[in-house]
Order: sequence, then structure tokens, then C-alpha cells
Amino acid sequence: MGVASEERRLICEVFEDLGPDAPTLCEGWSARDLAAHLVVRERRLDAAPGILIPALAAHTQRVQDEFATKPWPKLVDLIRSGPPTLSVFGIPGVDELANATEYFVHHEDLRRAQPGWTAREPEPRREAALWGALSRTARMSFRNSPVGIVLRRPNGEHIVAKKAPTPVTLTGEPSELLLLAFGRDQATVDYAGDATAVNRVRGLDLGL
Repeated sequence: MGVASEERRLICEVFEDLGPDAPTLCEGWSARDLAAHLVVRERRLDAAPGILIPALAAHTQRVQDEFATKPWPKLVDLIRSGPPTLSVFGIPGVDELANATEYFVHHEDLRRAQPGWTAREPEPRREAALWGALSRTARMSFRNSPVGIVLRRPNGEHIVAKKAPTPVTLTGEPSELLLLAFGRDQATVDYAGDATAVNRVRGLDLGL
């Protein structure tokens, strides 16, 4: 089982445990809204572009709202069953490439919005996949940083996310660095560098 499949399985378990009204880290979204988003992304190619393109967002929202009215068990089952054959995510290999990050981040959006959450223990296969994803997206995530950014794993591996003066080094497990790169303030990351530069990085509006 790949990371995408495992995170899909786990988020469905958390959806069932918490119910449709549970909060998430996605502003304004309950668990039901998050689940509907995941279904639209995989099953409605006509609506999915509006997730990223503002001009198409109204149509996407209408479709998402329609899915959100489905009975909760049905909505969760649509996620659990995976992308349909005709979805781009149904192409062999695409699910793992495109959904490992998506499902990990949204799984944590659900987990970390609950009182008393704790970070999961690092799992080597998951961390390796997320480090690979981070290497592809870090420059985009930190493109607006006014200072240099280095992302460093505890084992010393690093990614130069932004070449600029007064670099700040962010150290954490790949999973935590990825969450930060996607704009999640609840990520467990250590900052090192000039104090003024660190404060500027902490104030960045991150997210893809």
C-alpha cells in the first residue's frame, strides 16, 4: 500500500470517528466540507479546476455543496473507494504521485484541529515520500520570502527553498516541513537564523 492509499484509509477512519461536524484547519470548513472537497477533486473533472482557478471557483463551490448534502457514510465511502477509473487520479501511478501530499495534509488538517492532538511518529516510507514532494514544491511555497530559506531534516539532508540574503534554516521532519510549506501554523518546526529574518519568515503567508 502506498502513502496515498494509507493516508486515504486513515482519514476515512478519522472522518468516521469524529463525524461530519468536526472542525478542521481549513478556514470555514467542517469535516463534511473537507470530505466533499476531496470527492469533487477526484470525481468531478468539470469542477476540480475551480479549486485553483478563482474564475471557476463558483461552479466548484456549487458542486461541492451538492456533494456535502449526501449522507455522511456515503460521502466517506466515496473517498474510501478511491478515484474512479475515468478520473485522472485513476491512472496507474498518478494517485500516489498526486495524492500522497493531498491526503496527508488534509488528514492532518482534521487531526490537528482537535483538542489535545499530537504529531504522529515519523514513518520512514511516509517521510521519504513527503520529502520528495517537498523538494518539488518548496521553491513555489517560499517564492515570496524576503530572506533565504533552507529546509533541513534532522538527518542533515536539506533543500534550498529560496536563495536570498540572511538565510533562515527551518528544521523538522519532512512531514512537518511540508505542513508548514502548505501554510499550516501547527507544524512542529525549529527556526534558526537572524532574529529579524526569522520573524519575517514566521509572518509569511504560505500555501500553494
